[in-house]
Amino acid sequence: MNVNLLIDNIVRQTTVLVAQLATAAGGRAPLAHVAGQVFVELVRELKAQGLGNKVIADMFGLTLRTYHDRVRRASESVTDRGSSLWEAVLGYARQRQMLSRADFLQRFRADDEASVRGVLSDLVDSGFLFRSGRGDHTTYRAASDAEASAVLASDPNAAAAGMVWVLLHQGGPRTLEELARELNLSADSVQGALTLLLGQGRCREDGERYRADQCVILYGDEIGWEAALFDHFQARVTAIASKVTQGKNHAALRDATGGSTYHFDLYRGHPKEREVLELLSSVRERVSALRAEVDRVSALGVAGGAPASEAPAEAAEAYRVVFYVGQNAVGLDLLPGESK
Repeated sequence: MNVNLLIDNIVRQTTVLVAQLATAAGGRAPLAHVAGQVFVELVRELKAQGLGNKVIADMFGLTLRTYHDRVRRASESVTDRGSSLWEAVLGYARQRQMLSRADFLQRFRADDEASVRGVLSDLVDSGFLFRSGRGDHTTYRAASDAEASAVLASDPNAAAAGMVWVLLHQGGPRTLEELARELNLSADSVQGALTLLLGQGRCREDGERYRADQCVILYGDEIGWEAALFDHFQARVTAIASKVTQGKNHAALRDATGGSTYHFDLYRGHPKEREVLELLSSVRERVSALRAEVDRVSALGVAGGAPASEAPAEAAEAYRVVFYVGQNAVGLDLLPGESK
């Protein structure tokens, strides 16, 4: 297996996805932090695989000293050691009544200017800063706790809430600090998301941890398109990672973990056109019905005769099956019979 070839092409396809997300609907999402974030996350995962700093540095083609310097730069603000640039900029804003863009650039002059500008834009988009004016005359004011909470609560499409919900369901109970670290969000953002989810009954507190026993994103659900996309992407990636860690480089018909990709070459009016195009919806219907039946049986406590509340998901014999489906009609703008 040519691992480097596979990695290179996965990275390329991932960058295509990031670029399309960053420019969706005419937007221009700030990307100054992305390179550093990728490096930090990759280092973190390599360490989780049991690798030491020297081995990781060699994998990146860096000397150990250069590697440590790069990790430090990417992990924290150069100006305010011990804090991420995001946290440092927000903390500085909260210490002042009103600040200009020039004030921020001067205060964090040791940091990359593009990164500082990107963080300011992120904080405005997240509702933690208010912005007025244009160009060199742009000024910023930190939102109060009440204002920040109101922004989040009034936005049913809050992406952070959706991301937190998906991670709690997919990854199991997490503390606020664990959620912030894994999602690369501030503690304030995660707390606001948890407040929203708790109020909607989508998650619950379990001591110092939070958990979500269900994560059902219905058609038209206002918790967020972002959450649904993240859920689907995470399901695919974890399935591939599971296959890799099992040491399997081939598939078998009876594999419980894996995926298959099928290509149908059609033309308008093909005898099987509608059947193929309706494949996704028919599979969704079957899976939704099966999931509902599984939930019903579990609630009755059929297995062992115990109520569902007495059969925790953490039981040694318990496991989860994640079934993901997707479909892309390349080159087809409208379904047969539809009109603009």
